[in-house]
Formats: sequence, C-alpha cells, structure tokens
Amino acid sequence: MAVFTEVSLAEAQRLMHELNLGELTELRGIEGGIENTNYFATTDRGAWVLTLFERLTFDQLPFYLYLMQHLARRGIPVPNPAANADGKILHTVCGKPAAVVNRLRGKSLLAPAVDHCAAVGAMLARMHLAGRDFDRHQPNLRGLAWWNQTVPLVLPFLNTAQTALIQGELAYQNHITASSAYTALPRGPVHADLFRDNVMFEGQELTGFFDFYFAGVDTWLFDLAVCMNDWCVDLATGAHDAARARAFLAAYGAVRPLQAAERHLLPALLRAGALRFWISRLWDFHLPREASMLKPHDPTHFERVLRERFAHPVHA
Repeated sequence: MAVFTEVSLAEAQRLMHELNLGELTELRGIEGGIENTNYFATTDRGAWVLTLFERLTFDQLPFYLYLMQHLARRGIPVPNPAANADGKILHTVCGKPAAVVNRLRGKSLLAPAVDHCAAVGAMLARMHLAGRDFDRHQPNLRGLAWWNQTVPLVLPFLNTAQTALIQGELAYQNHITASSAYTALPRGPVHADLFRDNVMFEGQELTGFFDFYFAGVDTWLFDLAVCMNDWCVDLATGAHDAARARAFLAAYGAVRPLQAAERHLLPALLRAGALRFWISRLWDFHLPREASMLKPHDPTHFERVLRERFAHPVHA
C-alpha cells in the first residue's frame, strides 16, 4: 500500500462526486504494502479507501472487485466497492484503474490471542463456502507458475544454502501439485494473503477481511495454510504456535470440516505457503519499484518459516 501515484485532491473529489460519496475533507496516503497506491479518503458522508492499481489490469480487476461485492452480499465482512450511477465499480484515476471501498471499523491485531485465531479460522471457512457460487474465474496469479518463473530471477541474490533450499522446495511443490491427491482438493475463490494486517478487530469482534488483490481460484487448503503461516507462528523465529493453530483449525473445521486428503496434505501446503511468500519477498526486496513510502518486507522471515515447516511438519 505504498504510494506510487500521487493523486490530487481535485482528482479524488471528482471520483467522490461521481460515486455520490460526498465532499472530500481529507486525502491521506497509506503506508505499508508494496503492490498498489492507497489513500484514506474522508468525506462528509463517511470514510473510504481509494486504491489505484499499479500492476493489475483493467481485464484482471473485475474478478477481485466483484468477488468482494459477492461476499459482502452474503454477509462476509469485507469492503464493498462503490458503484456509480451506471453500476460501474471499476474506475479510472490518473490514467490507472481504481476503486473506492468503504473503510472497515476496528484495527489490525499484530499480537493475536488464541480467541482471535479461532475467529479468523471460522470466518475463513465461512468465506470459502460463501464463494462457492461466485461465477467468475481467475487463477491465483502468484501460484506455482509464477514461482517457477520468479525463482530464477532471485537466485543471484541467494547464498549456496538458500539456493539449495529454494530449488529443492520448488521441485517438491511441482511434484505435489502433479499428484492425484492434490488435484482432488476442494477449491474456489481464496484470499491468498490473509495476514494479521489484512484483518480488522474491534475488541474481540472480527470486523472484516480486506486487501483481496492477491485473490484467485485455488485450493481452500492453500488459503488456510497461508493464513496459518502468519497467524499461528512466532514472528521472531518462524516457529509453530500449537495453541493458536489448534484453535484456528478447530474453528475452521466446525464450519467446514477438512477432507481426509486436506488433512494429509496440510504439511505440504504449509510449506507451499511459506515458499510463495519467501519468493515474493525476495523479488520485492532485491528487485523493487520506486515509490513514496515503499518499505519492502524482510524476506528472511519466510525462509525461517519454511525451514521450520520442513523440520517440524504440522498435522491437522
């Protein structure tokens, strides 16, 4: 959510008028993240988030925006894109695709307790079930094909041990994905980036999931694994937190019980989730784009998580 494109007050006000959202009183760039330009936009009628998409195209974006609209209509607390008089929810600002969504109440919890993990697990299962009848399809653009393309680009920045780890894990994930057990896993729209900073709480109440711009159709188990790799690990060491993981899995399973194949493949998909974010953080850290407030994440965190998942497999 760094600022790559500077948006003027006049340009933002034009869009707010088009969407009938009131008079703009404040426009403030949002720090954090590395994909899109984001602003908090406050009007006399409410609080909103204006996003300009720096990588996603006009052709790709309807999947994300209509998925949020679909989930919101089914009672999942997610940002709902604002439409103009013609019902259009994808707009143009400064020549780039843009959207405006309502700002969720609450704040992110960077040190969640067991109860918070349980709440996220239950809501993730509800979200998966709510997305079953979503009628658009787009693959996970940061899935296996992207990993295979990107690993050669980051290899020059790795030492011998890191190179062996990333190449070995990539080969393993290609093998897993080719298996019949993986092919049979249930799938549908997934968030694919549901970290602590993409969930809002107000006290103990989970008030929203947001930042769906890595979403795509993938296995639900991969989504669960990505989530566990953030919510159920110690951030300092990457080590598994058994209490939080048990609460998360129990709450998820109470809404959507895991199939036998999902329980069997959970250790492999936890490794896949760690590999995905190690690769993307290496790419963002060593091959960054210029942006105001851009702060790439430390890639070594997910290297540690991957090593932990390899050394200490976690079973459902």
